[in-house]
Amino acid sequence: MSSIAYFATGCFWGAERRFWQMDGVKETSVGYMGGARPNPSYEQVCTGVTGHAEMVAVTFDESKVSYQRLLEEFWTMHDPTSLNQQGGDIGTQYRSAIYTSTPEQYVTAVNSRNVYQNVLTSAGLDEIVTEIKSAEGVPYYLAEEYHQKYLQKNPNGYDCHSSTGIAYPSAGIHA
Repeated sequence: MSSIAYFATGCFWGAERRFWQMDGVKETSVGYMGGARPNPSYEQVCTGVTGHAEMVAVTFDESKVSYQRLLEEFWTMHDPTSLNQQGGDIGTQYRSAIYTSTPEQYVTAVNSRNVYQNVLTSAGLDEIVTEIKSAEGVPYYLAEEYHQKYLQKNPNGYDCHSSTGIAYPSAGIHA
């Protein structure tokens, strides 16, 4: 059975590559979500006026990879305590966000955040600022073709991903 998940971790190029390399992920694409302007262009999103985040849509086979496992990758591939910034990328389009496609995904996302927050707090790090909300009624706008699988086309291309360096606890929920 295929499901879809939406994640924002800063620049979408590196995040897309991390997800497409996971077993059980059937397809990825990059786009924009969470803003006010319909069909925004990359240039418009980069100005910050549209309010969109750079998003990765992940279609996955639940019999091969759990949503929980995708979340564990999400939490550790970027710094979820950094507001509207990942490394040198600064702006609302680089915010940390999860848009859930089912009520079950929402509960799992919130629980995984709480588990990861406990680990970050123990390590003396700040609070997670990740936006977690339902994708219902929030359109996903596919980014321009040159952004799709960008790091497959440009293997040495820009991949800005800052992380906390803190692993997701192995005792986490693996439902």
